[in-house]
Amino acid sequence: MQFSMSFIPEIRFGENIHQTLGLAARTLGAQRAIIVIDIFLAQSGLSESVTNALEQEGIRTRVLSEFTGEPKLAHLHAALETAAGCDLVVGIGGGSALDIAKIVACCAASDRDPMHYALGANPLPKNPLKKILVPTTAGTGSETSATNIFSGPEGKKLWIWGAETKADLVLLDPALTMTLPANFTAWCGLDAFVHAFEAATNRNTHSGAQFYAHEALRLITSALETAVKESGNLEARGKVLLGSCLAGVAIDNCGTAIAHNISHALAGLAPVHHGLATALGFEATIGWLVEADTADLDRAARACGVDKAADLPAFVSELMDRCGVARALPRAFGAFRADDLAREMKAPENQPMRRSTIRDVTDADIDRFAAKLMALAKGQ
Repeated sequence: MQFSMSFIPEIRFGENIHQTLGLAARTLGAQRAIIVIDIFLAQSGLSESVTNALEQEGIRTRVLSEFTGEPKLAHLHAALETAAGCDLVVGIGGGSALDIAKIVACCAASDRDPMHYALGANPLPKNPLKKILVPTTAGTGSETSATNIFSGPEGKKLWIWGAETKADLVLLDPALTMTLPANFTAWCGLDAFVHAFEAATNRNTHSGAQFYAHEALRLITSALETAVKESGNLEARGKVLLGSCLAGVAIDNCGTAIAHNISHALAGLAPVHHGLATALGFEATIGWLVEADTADLDRAARACGVDKAADLPAFVSELMDRCGVARALPRAFGAFRADDLAREMKAPENQPMRRSTIRDVTDADIDRFAAKLMALAKGQ
């Protein structure tokens, strides 16, 4: 077997390690920084403390926090205006904040619109702004990946990817995840779980990525329930946060599969939390997936603490039950039919995830999966 591993940013882990951000920025030679931070965190006072830490090191700062939901082109445009003249981008928050930060670091350096790079249309600049990323939700793994997602002018999900978008430094601070509500903790953690599982078992997997993916599965499955039920359990929060980061390394090398095809397709119809959509898509397909009966599936199952892949469907459903995940889509999905979801699953932008799945995903499979998912919007 031959494989190559993409580079992994410097990662520092520890309680309250975010307090070293100012010194880290000075070490990178920064003089002016834009802080891209989730609005809730900005209002909590974290934005002010980070700004003070940077300014104490002589680094002038600007803050962008006026965005909600998944990144949209308008959010990126606003961030680019704020980033004018900056040489450092600090991203603090969930996947949206981190993706905005990473995209802006490239576009600000080249003075190009994000659409110039969407879906790999053009090479990314080789001299992006420096980036420090501080994830506060344990789910996306965006802090270690080269993939960045935003909604284009027509509302469809688009990707910008490349090593140029990766962080120069990642700070993993479990203390920053403790205010995340239980349902978001569950949804984000399950998203990370599926990242690790799909990277460990899809057509692109290899032993290099599995090293990270299997450890991520062990960490997340051992701690997620506790993190959901005991918000102040710093050890459990830390395990899930580290697991999410390692899962991000795995998908950066091997990508995802059918559950993410479904979650991206759902987002193409109506707003839904990505972690919830991914978990629902995974539960709907795992029974079908394990029929492939591969050694990779069995190895992933053992990393989850079960004997063989055939045990995974029950394990996944029980984990979701223990974490309190309701099997329901938001009301907005009641306006759509299974045919609508199937069409999104077959859209060109979602085909890489379909093709990477270890089993061939036929149109009939898609129709069946779409019917399962849309039944969750109608209470059937």
